Amino acid sequence: MPEGDSAYRVAAQLDRALSGRILTQFQIRTGALARANLSGETVQNAEAFGKHIIVRIGEYSLHSHMLMDGTWHLYLPGTRWRRPAHQARLVLGNDQAQAVGFLVGKIRLVRTDQESKLIGHLGPDPLKPEWDNGGLETAALNLAADHRSIHVALLDQSNVAGFGNEYANEICFLAGINPAAPAVQVDVHRCLVMGTRLIRANLGRVERTTTGDTRPGKRLYVYGRAGQPCRRCAETIRFTRRGATPSSMRHVYWCPNCQPVEMNHDLR
Repeated sequence: MPEGDSAYRVAAQLDRALSGRILTQFQIRTGALARANLSGETVQNAEAFGKHIIVRIGEYSLHSHMLMDGTWHLYLPGTRWRRPAHQARLVLGNDQAQAVGFLVGKIRLVRTDQESKLIGHLGPDPLKPEWDNGGLETAALNLAADHRSIHVALLDQSNVAGFGNEYANEICFLAGINPAAPAVQVDVHRCLVMGTRLIRANLGRVERTTTGDTRPGKRLYVYGRAGQPCRRCAETIRFTRRGATPSSMRHVYWCPNCQPVEMNHDLR
């Protein structure tokens, strides 16, 4: 599942493959942007902001978001793709590499001086240098003022950028916080410190883990483990769905023993 750490790894790979080189191929294979052509322009850099990826090309910024199913592949020119061509949404190529975005969910193109329209709404990012210079405190203030559940608040990218559903579930477990607890009533600073440690530790890993064990079936504490025993106390992991709106419902997993309901929160 693409989350902030996934976006950062992808952006770093795109940066190494494309930056400083002239594009010989530029294709957006969806929507009105299919007519755009930046071939002949030089790629300035590629950078991640939370789950968003920006590739700066000439005077323009190409924005992409992988959502649930998107992925980027890098190929040598002329190499056969490992995914069907009809799934390709973005193709960026130079004389040394070809970057292909398959099933990328969101694509936008603006002038770089208008880039704030794409990412200006994002909260502080634990993978940015600014996080250690006031970013954490700003994110804590954002969460502390959010009356929704801590699970929903952590997923709101305007509060803090980069945590997806897998991290939200695992952060709540490791912090011993019930995911239904209102953010205004929990130790949000502890949640953010925990989340920062997790997402930074996973930057260099292909397989994300919160347990420290990268073996299949051992990587996570609660996410995706409904009906299985808690790794700490052996209580059965519970499951429900929560979201800010009906269209944004996400899977929620928790241990009723390690994450007790202390304030009669609704976990239906």
